[in-house]
Amino acid sequence: MKKLLIVYHTQGVRTGEMAEAVLRGARQVDDVETVMKRALDATLDDLLTADGIIFGTPENFGYMAGAIKDFLERVFYPAQGKIEGMAYAIFVAAGNDGSGAVSSIDRIVRGFPMKKVCEPVIAKEKTTTDDLAKCEELEMMLAAGISAGIY
Repeated sequence: MKKLLIVYHTQGVRTGEMAEAVLRGARQVDDVETVMKRALDATLDDLLTADGIIFGTPENFGYMAGAIKDFLERVFYPAQGKIEGMAYAIFVAAGNDGSGAVSSIDRIVRGFPMKKVCEPVIAKEKTTTDDLAKCEELEMMLAAGISAGIY
């Protein structure tokens, strides 16, 4: 069975709501196992056994959450050459425009290198029902692509 990993961090409500919506979308694809972990609990083994990954972060000071950066620092060198081309996507609970959080993740994962398969979902200032629906679609699309062998 294919596996999709959701790695996220939240200290509030918005990013957690988005992560739950992402998980709901993934569960609509029966033959992909989805594992959701907080960034500080996610491990190298979680990454190495996944077929795709979604990063979820609040926008902190125009950047990704420190816990997401911590995860990427812990897995970066041990995973190099082992996950090349892995599909990834991003969702952001932004206070501004979210671009700094997205670009900081993109910049690091290019070093693996991973493959960005869709545009990020960015909820600006507040999380709407439309944002949550986009999160469900994001995950459903990624899970379906993994299931079909597209990614």
